[in-house]
Amino acid sequence: MGQTPAQKAAKAARGQQPKKRPGKAQREAIKRAQAAKKAGGGKPAAKKAAAKKAVPLPRGSLRAAYPGTCPACFKDYAKGEVITKVTEGWGHPGCAPRQMSAAEREFARNKARIESGETYRAQKPSDWRRGASPSSTRPAR
Repeated sequence: MGQTPAQKAAKAARGQQPKKRPGKAQREAIKRAQAAKKAGGGKPAAKKAAAKKAVPLPRGSLRAAYPGTCPACFKDYAKGEVITKVTEGWGHPGCAPRQMSAAEREFARNKARIESGETYRAQKPSDWRRGASPSSTRPAR
């Protein structure tokens, strides 16, 4: 971006010299460096690995600080691999039991109560008899 003559004069008054344009040899060197950087040769291996690890992890997961063994499937995982909390420790995210939502937990609880016969607290077995009305089957109070 160019500077107006007034801006150049203001810089000179402050004691700053306007930047000079690099020579032809310097411009060619800069272009070569930029081309190498675009090709992937500009970053060291450590920075490339750090850029690869910048992907956000699933909630409750982290990267392994050291190699270990998954307690669920007994397979090894390497240092830096994504792991999560499983039943007896840390292991592969696929080995962890799936977390149920609150609605799924309530459904499972109600289903177990129905299957066990404990549907309602005050429920009593029916005293209806075939061929008789309910009022005639119950003892009078």
